[in-house]
Amino acid sequence: MSKRKTVSKKEQDRRRRMKWWHEARFGMFIHYGAYSVLGRGEWAMFCERISVKEYEKVARTLKPKPGAAREWAATAKKAGMKYIVLTTKHHDGFCLWDSQQTDYTAVNYGPKRDLIAEYVDACREFGLKVGFYYSLMDWHHPDCVRSTRSEPARKRFVEFTHACVRELMSNYGQVDILWYDMDRPLKSAKRWESSKLNAMARKLQPGIIINNRSDLPEDFSTPEQRIEATPEGRAWEACMTFSGNWGWRPDPREDWASTRDVLDMLRQVTGGGGNLLLNIGPEPDGSVPEISDRVLTEVGRWIRGNEEAIYGQVDRANKVGAMSQMDMLSTWNSHGFFTRKGNTGYFWWSHCPPTDKRQIPIVDMKTKVKRVSYLKTGKPIKFTQKPRKILLESMPRANPDKIAGVTILKVEFASRPRCHPMADFVIT
Repeated sequence: MSKRKTVSKKEQDRRRRMKWWHEARFGMFIHYGAYSVLGRGEWAMFCERISVKEYEKVARTLKPKPGAAREWAATAKKAGMKYIVLTTKHHDGFCLWDSQQTDYTAVNYGPKRDLIAEYVDACREFGLKVGFYYSLMDWHHPDCVRSTRSEPARKRFVEFTHACVRELMSNYGQVDILWYDMDRPLKSAKRWESSKLNAMARKLQPGIIINNRSDLPEDFSTPEQRIEATPEGRAWEACMTFSGNWGWRPDPREDWASTRDVLDMLRQVTGGGGNLLLNIGPEPDGSVPEISDRVLTEVGRWIRGNEEAIYGQVDRANKVGAMSQMDMLSTWNSHGFFTRKGNTGYFWWSHCPPTDKRQIPIVDMKTKVKRVSYLKTGKPIKFTQKPRKILLESMPRANPDKIAGVTILKVEFASRPRCHPMADFVIT
């Protein structure tokens, strides 16, 4: 008789806190700050060696329009996103809240408003979970660089960092996600005193979820600009951009992700049991870029009716990539890819029209198929199951999805779906 593995109280608590996050699948990342005015990306201060004094002048010109945060939340809601993570302070050190640790804030400079308060109110209005991004690195704070060579400076800078996080955890009601970034220049949990920092955050926000960028593993990993399941089976979230930039930059339209691109990101994270945190960089006045708004509107339209294949607990693959969407289902299908929940496979038909016989072959299925249907309409699809192949019959000559050419076919198996081995590329 096998012994049941005991789950620690700490792990039980993590599972409770993470339940909503695992089911949410899709969130919005927002990079907005003084750098948005320049329109040259969030690293402009560093890349162009803009002095602190000159950059402070830039911060004075940041003037988000009234209701900008509400526009962000409304866009996220219509896109089918379930949570937002906003930059409360990026590497440039400009705080978007009314901090008592520095006067370099949105209340004292350009906006003359607490932008975090506006953001939290907007999230709550639209029923979205609230996430705070906080950059540990700070180009504006004089002790940031000094901290690497002076212990008194390190202590002052760490005290400043902890005090800022304490304010964010204390002043805005329930906060659902704490998303750290850039562990420079101290580069270790010991020097940042991360255990103490995160314990304080959890004491103030018992249900909070914390990422892995304070040099501690915490609740989830954060692959950046790549979709990659964590091999150790940890929770993970791919943070991705529309055009390769986080802060606003008016790049050519050709550089921006299309609706199909975003749906492919969603397919890959779903197949790997992860989440997608998709970034928008609002324009200087806080407006959602027109391209982002258009694509996210189409994504939201597409999701309606396909929710079952995206949200909720899914069966993760061991690997995620163009050739390995699921470890249990064959990937050698020219018409699309699978994701799975239990005994149900969701075939994302996004490539190739049917054969001349109006058939779509799905190869190497080992498990008996009970039913195939269009997920959005429930309309059944006739099929023939043969050794190593399922033939979907009487398929339309063109993909029926008019939004992005991606149609989900629901394949119900008699048991957990499995595939035949590849057999060294031998066709039988």
